[in-house]
Amino acid sequence: MPVTLAARLRAIAQQLAEAGVPDPLVDAELLLGHVLGLRRGELQAAVIRGDALPDADAGRLDALVARRAAREPLQHLTGVAAFRHLELAVGPGVFVPRPETETVVQFAIDALMENPSPAPIAIDLGTGSGAIALAMATEVPHARVHAVERSPQAHAWAARNIADVPNLALVLGDLATAFDELRGLVDVVISNPPYVPDDAVPRDPEVRLHDPEQALYGGPDGLDVVRVISRRAQDLLRPGGLLVLEHGEQQGPPIRELLQEDGWRAVATHEDLTRRDRATTALRG
Repeated sequence: MPVTLAARLRAIAQQLAEAGVPDPLVDAELLLGHVLGLRRGELQAAVIRGDALPDADAGRLDALVARRAAREPLQHLTGVAAFRHLELAVGPGVFVPRPETETVVQFAIDALMENPSPAPIAIDLGTGSGAIALAMATEVPHARVHAVERSPQAHAWAARNIADVPNLALVLGDLATAFDELRGLVDVVISNPPYVPDDAVPRDPEVRLHDPEQALYGGPDGLDVVRVISRRAQDLLRPGGLLVLEHGEQQGPPIRELLQEDGWRAVATHEDLTRRDRATTALRG
């Protein structure tokens, strides 16, 4: 007798739960939908109808579930990550964008939307998959967005994601030296830099074993790259331009102190949807 999707979904969710996967039912639905070529809502409808799992898909599904139970990131298995309204291609060698970053980029988008210039300029320093830069470019189509990434592997993913986005330019290079031609002209600089202290090894295997180390670790206190960004953004931004930094929940006070010592004004830290400190903004004097 054919195995129903409902029964298979329950079994997968149980297997993932036993492996410690945080959201086993959600991941089970996404893996099953990926194998069947169905979106999550379409899969749920098929489950309600009592559809069966085709025998031809069983082996592929089993292999993917085993990899997820071994805590390989879901996004590496499906090849995509959702970010705001976007669906990004991701895989080994690039940092998987997180939901909390969706709230961070809103500060940059709001500033671009409110800017009186017909073509405000924004820069994403250390773009990774291109998530932040793409959100700005697609949600503020009159903006001119620039992004830089130093990792060749991550740059390749970003290049794939930004193909055919006319107002977004991507370069492979060092965020400390990129965009000299834009010095003093930029309206918004944003970054989700590596900010994990070197000795603070992440708890989740998906992060610890699969996210690139250079996208995670930021020196003894986690702020080495933030210091570089503070100086670079001073060069790039016009007077009154906005800096947006994502950071860890304990890093708001030291980042505010760092930015104030560097001459930034209106320095403020903001919470994410879980009420944890997640971003600090500042204006160039």
